This record gives sequence, C-alpha cells and structure tokens, in this order.
Amino acid sequence: MQGVPSSNLGASTRVSPGNDFLWAFCFAVVGVRNRFDLGGKAALITGGSGALGRAIARALADHGARVILLGRSAEKLHHAARLIHERGGAVDFVTGDVTSEASFAQALAKVGQVDVLVNAAGTILPANPTSLDLDVAATRLIMDVNWMGTVVPSLLTTRQFAERGSGVIVNVAAMTSLQPLTQNFAYAASRAALISVTRWLAVHLARRYSPRIRVNAVAVGAFLTETNRELLVDPNSGLPTEAGRAVLARTPMGRFGEPDDLGGAVVFLASDAARFVTGAVLPVDGGYSAEEG
Repeated sequence: MQGVPSSNLGASTRVSPGNDFLWAFCFAVVGVRNRFDLGGKAALITGGSGALGRAIARALADHGARVILLGRSAEKLHHAARLIHERGGAVDFVTGDVTSEASFAQALAKVGQVDVLVNAAGTILPANPTSLDLDVAATRLIMDVNWMGTVVPSLLTTRQFAERGSGVIVNVAAMTSLQPLTQNFAYAASRAALISVTRWLAVHLARRYSPRIRVNAVAVGAFLTETNRELLVDPNSGLPTEAGRAVLARTPMGRFGEPDDLGGAVVFLASDAARFVTGAVLPVDGGYSAEEG
C-alpha cells in the first residue's frame, strides 16, 4: 500500500475547511474508542465459568484486558478459558471459593495485581411457595453465595485498590435487586443486598481512599442461563413457560437476554469511559424496569 506524501496531506487540509471538521471528528472517534480500551488491565471475574461470567470475560478480553476466571471447578474454568484463548484473548484461571476468606485470599495471592473485579458468582434454588415454607438451610446457602460471595472478594481486593489509589468493581445484580419479583425470598433479599454494598463501597472507597476507586453494578433482567433456562423455557417445546410469558409481557424488547448482551455494559463501567460513574446501578433488562403496564 502506498503512503500519502505529507506535503499533499497538508495542502489538502489548508484548502478545504471541511477537512478540519473531518480530522477533528476522526480524532474524537479515536479518543472515545481509546477510553474503552482495557489494555494493560487485569480483570478478575468470579463465577467465571458460568454463562454470564464467561460472556463478561469475553467482552473484557476483546477490549484488551487480561482476564482471570475464578470458580470452584477447574474443569469448567479450563473449558471457558480455552474458548477465550481461541479467539485471541489473554486469559488465565484460578480455583477458589468466594464465600471463604482464606480460599479467596489464597487465589488472589496467585493472581497478583487486579485492576478490575467483576463479582458474577451467584446461585438460585427452587422457589419457596410462601415464606412459611422457608427453608432456612437453603436461605443461608443463597445468602452466603450471593451476598458474602460478593462481600469477601470486594473487601479483600479493595485492599490492593486502596494501596494503589485506583481500581474498579462491577457487581452483577438483578431486577430482584430493585423489586421482589420472585417467590424466592432468599434470592430477592440477596440481590437487594448487592445494591446496598455497591453504593456503600462506592462512597466509602472514594471518600476515604481515592476517587479513582469506583464501584458500580449491572442489574440484569431475564437472561437465559444454565440456572434458569427451564424456569423460563419449556425444555420439550422450546416455548416460554408461564413464568417466561409473564416476563416477556413486561419486557418492551420482547425477548430474553442473551449472555453476550451484558458484555458491553460491563466494559463501559470497567473502562475510563465511565471514569465519573460510581455508585450507579445500570439496568440491562430490555426495558423491564421501565415498563409500567
């Protein structure tokens, strides 16, 4: 490919004022794109072998981050990491339990520096018909994974952030964080708690340690994953279940979310494009939270 002589380029710019706007626009576009660039950043994703964790990791890797997947199953993590590696992403994985301070601290020591923490680990068990039938053991399990499984990684990782004066946390919450949409009391309560810890950490870390430490959350709508597919879609017919139809009726975009729909929102919150955003909860729900009908 032949280059353009610089003398011709300069003459063209001087002759046509319209080129000034064109060049300014081009530089502006490049500048905006650079603000989404995560090159040189290390992103740790808990729940990294799950559907949402994998999709988030892919998106972060596509924007230049070195991603580290954390979960309990080495086999599942290896599979997820291999898929990211095959598309050219920089990826590692480490096993660990997000509900255990000792286990996560050990995993974090292996990882080293973390610039972005994404708390995507979570669980949901079959719904309880009424609060009178509450299963205490199941409730404790859900709260432990969904609540403490965010608190433990956040508090341990932010020790790095505080020393360095910078860092980002993105918590994966849900529509049930904003309103109790499910009969599963424990799940709704655990997700609501994520909003509280997101906002508390955002204020506390920015004021006490550094305004360059940011904490935000994404509130996901009805995404089809391994844990809820049978709840929303009949495995035999492939059609929405009664619960699925009810969700779709309240979703203006008229479909369920797919894991890859989440990646862009997390990339935005993790990048410098969101450098003045903290304590925010970004709905990624197809308009569900805006529906009033």
